[in-house]
Amino acid sequence: MSDATPPQSAGRRMGKTLAIYTLARLALVAVLAAIILGVAAIVKVDIPAIVALLFALLIALPLSLLVFKKLRTQLNRDIAAFDEKRRSDKEQLMSRLRGEEK
Repeated sequence: MSDATPPQSAGRRMGKTLAIYTLARLALVAVLAAIILGVAAIVKVDIPAIVALLFALLIALPLSLLVFKKLRTQLNRDIAAFDEKRRSDKEQLMSRLRGEEK
């Protein structure tokens, strides 16, 4: 391949950004669950951990759209770059299979 960049660079960058975004969202759920359990302990209400996690998950879904906007935007850019590279590689392969030379 005549690309100046390594063939896996777009995929690696996307994978790294996806891992960071996923870990950030999981951390948000954990922090929210801890807050819910902490507030429950302060007001002396017994809340099971699974219930606190479910509420934290419900709260984190829309909140992560606001809190992690930059990460999500970067992930969308990386996905688009990876998809474009995949399309161009597929087009190049199809032209080679047809016997066309570049």
